[in-house]
Amino acid sequence: MRTTVRPTRPLAGYAERRYERSRPVWLILTVLITVEVISAFETSMMYAALPTFAEIFDADASAVGWSVTAFLLVAASSAAVCGRLGDMYGRERVLMVVLAFATVGSIVSMAVGTLEGIIIGRAIQGVAGAILPLCIGLAREHLPVEKVAMAVALIAGSAIAAGAASLVVAGVIIDLGDWRYIFVVTAAYAVICIILVEVVLPWRRRTYHRQPVDFAGAVALAVAVASILLGLTQGKSWGWDDLRVLSLLLVGAVIFAWWVRWELNCASPIVNLRLLAERNIALTMLSTIALGLGPIGVVTMLIPIIMQSPKTSPFGLGLSPTTAGLLSFIGAMVGMLFTPLAGKLAASVGARTALLIGTALFLGACSGFLVFHGSVVGMTMLIVVVSIATAFAYTALSNLLVEFVPEHSTSETVGSQSVVRTAAMAVGTSITTVLLASLVVPGTSTPTVAALGAVCAMLVTMCAVTIILALGIRYEKR
Repeated sequence: MRTTVRPTRPLAGYAERRYERSRPVWLILTVLITVEVISAFETSMMYAALPTFAEIFDADASAVGWSVTAFLLVAASSAAVCGRLGDMYGRERVLMVVLAFATVGSIVSMAVGTLEGIIIGRAIQGVAGAILPLCIGLAREHLPVEKVAMAVALIAGSAIAAGAASLVVAGVIIDLGDWRYIFVVTAAYAVICIILVEVVLPWRRRTYHRQPVDFAGAVALAVAVASILLGLTQGKSWGWDDLRVLSLLLVGAVIFAWWVRWELNCASPIVNLRLLAERNIALTMLSTIALGLGPIGVVTMLIPIIMQSPKTSPFGLGLSPTTAGLLSFIGAMVGMLFTPLAGKLAASVGARTALLIGTALFLGACSGFLVFHGSVVGMTMLIVVVSIATAFAYTALSNLLVEFVPEHSTSETVGSQSVVRTAAMAVGTSITTVLLASLVVPGTSTPTVAALGAVCAMLVTMCAVTIILALGIRYEKR
């Protein structure tokens, strides 16, 4: 019998031991879900605080709305840029940096104590938009292949549930204390997440050659995305014929066109556009756009309008914001329960099936808004259906990229998907606003049932387009 004797080596330091950790699947997944919760919470919590900010700082809706807009503009850009940096330099390292920015942003918003300070702090917090693609990349990196689809489903599902829960939690914090406590909670939570990533998660050495960072591409992408999104989000308040809106859209489009050409000729692009051009990945991105223009982007806006509009209006249930928010939260929790099923389905037969199921549920719910807009029971049922559909759709869209994208490009591509989805959602909500404002009761600004019908028709059309795109995704025979 032959025995191999390994040479002795000095005890590895702490930094070295991070690479030798072995953690159970459940622990890694728990940490990733815990970390992703802060991203979803920071994205949605501000909606509950907007009325308070308007009262405290004596500001109008457009001014306080910048606390949301600033976050979204940075989040959209950071998702792709930080996702790429995570793929290149280690997702754990970049995730800790992102969480540090989230902590600093919370401290700035809390400490300055002015609306301008909150907006600046929220812009810094926006870097947290990269957390989801980084967490999905880490799940693929550290978990067994057969567990990845379920992990992605649970991470995406936790984002949906945390987004809904944040409205309730933020509302309670504001009612019981001072608005600053929202940022105290997010800062403390971000610090806890940093510790978890540092102490619990296994780290992996980079096994591929370090590439130069495409700083020009990163800056151009950030500027282009910010300009276009700002133009789209402000179009409804400034007016679509406003010179500021037209200038932002034009500048963003020109820079984006230059960026595409630059990335195609760059040896180490910040976004691999050639990878996005592959058939299945392109169809996944187009499906993301269709759902962003349709139900994912619009339904969360449409449901509160129907539920909170007065009963005397052409459509509306006359519910209070608290009641409407509670029903939405319950629906989101039900949807969360279906994420394991969506993940199991994606793992067994492919994420395309989960996407088709989710889109079909969206199709039924979007048709139902026109029928049940006067029924509390009917709308509650539709909220549950929408929540289940969202769980299937989010799970499927992320898992489709995991299925077709190389492991070392996971966070970059998922980040690009986040950018695409955010832009599509901005366009979808803008179109919905125009439709609701164009078809009104004569002499008022109240939307008519015909306006609701036009919005529902748009949603149904986008669902149909998504189904066609999903059917075009092909799997190789095994």
